[in-house]
Amino acid sequence: MTLQSLPHGLLLLRAIILASILSTSHAFNKPQVRVTTTFADFHARIMDQWGPGGGKFVKISSDSHHPFQGRTFGGAKRKEIRGSRTFGSGYPYGVDNPSTVAGRPFPFGTWPLWWDQNFMGSGEYGPHLDAIRPGGMLASVSLGTTTAHFNVTDTEVYYAIADKESLSLLMISYVTWCHVVPAWPSKFDPTLSNSTIRLENVIQYFRASSFAIASPEYNNTFARSPSPNLTEHTPLPTSIEYSAFRQCIDNVTFNALPILNKPPAPTPMDRFIMALIYAGVPILLACAYISGVIVFIFYEIAGYIHNKVLQKLWVRQQLRKQRKAEREAHARARVAALAYEWYP
Repeated sequence: MTLQSLPHGLLLLRAIILASILSTSHAFNKPQVRVTTTFADFHARIMDQWGPGGGKFVKISSDSHHPFQGRTFGGAKRKEIRGSRTFGSGYPYGVDNPSTVAGRPFPFGTWPLWWDQNFMGSGEYGPHLDAIRPGGMLASVSLGTTTAHFNVTDTEVYYAIADKESLSLLMISYVTWCHVVPAWPSKFDPTLSNSTIRLENVIQYFRASSFAIASPEYNNTFARSPSPNLTEHTPLPTSIEYSAFRQCIDNVTFNALPILNKPPAPTPMDRFIMALIYAGVPILLACAYISGVIVFIFYEIAGYIHNKVLQKLWVRQQLRKQRKAEREAHARARVAALAYEWYP
């Protein structure tokens, strides 16, 4: 059995095992694309290669000053990543208006491609926003191989179109699994008259039409239909349809294309801190209550002792006054008794 004939599940399993083996020596070089939608904090979601996706979708906050504030992103799963040959396909949320991609959410974390003449409202995601496009500017890269690994002709070269970071990360996987000749992405501008790739050349969209595989040997006459039908397209030539090389590229793209994962699970330290917080609040309240009781008892005892001391001092003072008065009375009585001796 060859790599190209492996089912998607086995290919993914092998990749996960390989990644786990390599993670011990490359733990700080994990392929990731950060998706930041706000400057209010440094929180960012991560687009991972080979990740399962999923989780809850979230809204781009209204205080973010983001051009697409209020739209939802994330939540889609990898099994939903495949579209069709029609631009605007591959949206697991479903769409309200199939004739335009403008105003749509971003289920996998990034935006759709854009095509010339503002096709289907895609100009909304054009080069004026390349600076903040998740993964960087729109780019393309050639995907060719040699006859040493596949039965291909000189003209069997495919092209991938997506954000720059996704292409760079996927190239590693293409080279590893499909023996693609290494190539670097270059800026993609569909408005150029000499562009190698046109809208009609796309043979497969992925990730809510934010990633495409194209072949100059294919021409989809339905590509610019004013009322796009997600299943209506020109059939692929036999040389492309049954190409083992194309099938390998398709499988690797399906399994390894970076998509937005659900937020990471709390680490043991996070759980410990949360446990302290949840358990600590009642403990603090109990301690505060006990401290209050102790302080109250202390002041009651102190007040009792203070009153007793004052009472004893008052009694002693009264005793001294009484004894003094008795001494003075005794002295007066003695003087009166001896008064006759003074005047015989």
